[in-house]
Amino acid sequence: MGKWSRIMYHPNLPLGEDGNKVTASAEHIEISKNAAKEGMVLLKNEKSILPLARGQKVALFGKATIDYVKGGGGSGDVTVPYVTNLAEGFKKLGARVSLFEDSIDFYEDYVKGLYKEGKMPGLIAEPALPEDILTKAKAFTDTAIISISRYSGEGWDRKSDKVIDRTFKGVDQPLIDMTNGIFERGDFYLSKAEEELLNSVSKAFEKTVIVLNIGGMFDVSWIKDSKDIDAALIAWQGGMEGGLATAELLCGLGNPSGKLADTFARNLSDYPGTEHFHDSDDYVEYEEDIYVGYRYFETIKDASDKVIYPFGYGLSYTDFSVSRVKIREDDGIITVKANVTNNGQYAGKEVVQIYVSSPQGKLGKPEKTLVGFKKTALLEPGQTQRVVVEFPVDVFASYDDLGKIQKSAYVLEKGRYKFFVGTDVRNARSAEQEYVLDDNKIVCQLTQKMAPVALKKRLLADGTYEMLEQGDASKYNENELTPLSEDELEGMSPAIRPEKSVNRYKPADKPQFIDVFTGKISIDKFIEGLSDEDLAWLVGGQPNTGVANTFGYGNNNEFGIPNVMTADGPAGLRIQPHVGVKTTAFPCATLLACTWDPEVATMVGIAGGEEVKENNIGVWLTPAMNIHRSPLCGRNFEYYSEDPLLTGKMAAGMVRGIQSNHIAATIKHFALNNKETNRKDSDSRASERAIREIYLKGFEIVVKEAHPWSIMTSYNIINGRRASENEDMINGILRGEWGFDGMVTTDWWTHGENYKECKAGNDMKMGCGYPDRIIAALEKGAITRDELNKAAKNILTLILRID
Repeated sequence: MGKWSRIMYHPNLPLGEDGNKVTASAEHIEISKNAAKEGMVLLKNEKSILPLARGQKVALFGKATIDYVKGGGGSGDVTVPYVTNLAEGFKKLGARVSLFEDSIDFYEDYVKGLYKEGKMPGLIAEPALPEDILTKAKAFTDTAIISISRYSGEGWDRKSDKVIDRTFKGVDQPLIDMTNGIFERGDFYLSKAEEELLNSVSKAFEKTVIVLNIGGMFDVSWIKDSKDIDAALIAWQGGMEGGLATAELLCGLGNPSGKLADTFARNLSDYPGTEHFHDSDDYVEYEEDIYVGYRYFETIKDASDKVIYPFGYGLSYTDFSVSRVKIREDDGIITVKANVTNNGQYAGKEVVQIYVSSPQGKLGKPEKTLVGFKKTALLEPGQTQRVVVEFPVDVFASYDDLGKIQKSAYVLEKGRYKFFVGTDVRNARSAEQEYVLDDNKIVCQLTQKMAPVALKKRLLADGTYEMLEQGDASKYNENELTPLSEDELEGMSPAIRPEKSVNRYKPADKPQFIDVFTGKISIDKFIEGLSDEDLAWLVGGQPNTGVANTFGYGNNNEFGIPNVMTADGPAGLRIQPHVGVKTTAFPCATLLACTWDPEVATMVGIAGGEEVKENNIGVWLTPAMNIHRSPLCGRNFEYYSEDPLLTGKMAAGMVRGIQSNHIAATIKHFALNNKETNRKDSDSRASERAIREIYLKGFEIVVKEAHPWSIMTSYNIINGRRASENEDMINGILRGEWGFDGMVTTDWWTHGENYKECKAGNDMKMGCGYPDRIIAALEKGAITRDELNKAAKNILTLILRID
């Protein structure tokens, strides 16, 4: 097939070698199911009641038995051929279990009736359980499985138990109001109806198992504390076959090997990023600084007592030991070796995690920081694997934003660097070997970027706060043009560019883009032939073709530039239901992170990328990789973890898989997009150190290790400057420091100014551009032809990379 044949002619030819379509194929659905099993986390298993014995009788309780949530809402949603809930999953296993049918019938009638009324999965209240069903179930079995589900989505945040009844800016208020009517304290906690179900069932049965069908952090203190709850599995949002994956694990068809990608604390208020989350719709103050997640709970005095299940935690049906740990440093590279032995009776996998404890010095450090990890192969009982993990010493460095040692530099402070090796942040044991520095070392000298202007203070390792200087960000709001109204910015579809007719039977009178691909003309020479008007249209979104609904890039028939379509992710190719194309829904990103295995993400990326390509899409708008700063962010299901290293490594695996199909991955949302409320005008106020060490670090890892072809800037403001217009972040850090050579696009319908975004290095304005305003800015000297040329080159280079 020729270059851009799919994009230009939409043949919709199957990718399968046998001539069959790969979209929603049995093979891809199996990949989705297996990935889900890799990331589910076993929290509790008293008396080893799991896995269920073959033929065991069980009774299923909770509307989530039927009301299964495959993933979150918004751009992360997927149109699928079917979804397997937990009851259906068990039934697919036939004689593996014997099910009590009355409770299933009760919940099925209740849930399906509400679905017909338009209710959404996960947003249905728990019904009262009829006493006669409970009585019959007790006579049938001594084992109960209670399922609980949660749903969140793009464009709205979860509610704090302290902020319930009020309206918010720029959100889907009806969905918030709906959750308020179901969850009295917010959906982080059990509702009263769920508590009543839990109490009545757990006290009635000898064995009680909990299944959590959730997308993010959740109150699990009742699981840890209750003597009536014997086992609990976080099944997450496992995609279209999540119910079957859960049933298989509960029945021993596989062994849980997931590890928590976040810290699970007792109360919502225990998370440092939550206390002031809803204080203002107009800004968020990142006062906790670098002390996010386990960095906070393992460092700040008394915070460790608030943890129910620590970062990296997860049980197995078998027992592992980690021994013979050896650590050495050679030419700046640390090598950690450890034996992992399966001492139990089931085959399984374990994750070796390496943390470093750095000297506090002048800068202050977290007590522990993840610096490396490795998941084993499937180990049979008695089998041992020698695990090897390598990483550079420089990853220990801290960023000195105030000049306590050397301003704007990554610094290794003198002292002892201690290593901890284990299977979660709490049980990691101190290794004998240490890394010792006699003098401070400057790892990398940079220049100040993205410094705060309105953040008043930040947390230090000893629990005190450091006051910060204030600045003026008003200059960032200057505009050479009269700003557009929100109505002129929001939801506009791209205009169709007027162009001259082209005679198909005569040689083109203008340079053709295919000649750049074949080497007949350089890309710079080609761009010289484009007029100012051509460039003004090129740097904005283009109309949909085929099955696309998020618009395209390129689209200039006179110069032979194809119209390359984009599509949403990140849990599968998103095509609108009315189109009639159904695709595979993969597990949510949080579940994938809990696999602690980038190869799993790569497999999902390959499969998802094949579906994108088969449907003639050239750019997949995934993966999303913002930090889980607070449980309240409504989009956390779409992101990976509270930790930037785990986030970066998993997202890099996804990008490698996607781009192996010669389509573009688009990492997003760059950056500090940790709140959906008023997301287009909310100011994320953070220190330069926190920005670099926490919120940009995952993106940096992906850029340097996986070389994504595209990146999407976020909606929000960062320290007084819109992310999409942030020259420090885009041209300064992304391109200048990291060497990114791909294309940058805005998120869809930002409130930024088109020419200012382009000038800052944001090449593409989506969903539509504003060519008239680009021309006006060019005439005023607010943007130069050279700056437009750079944007055009990045856009055209992206198109050249796509087949």
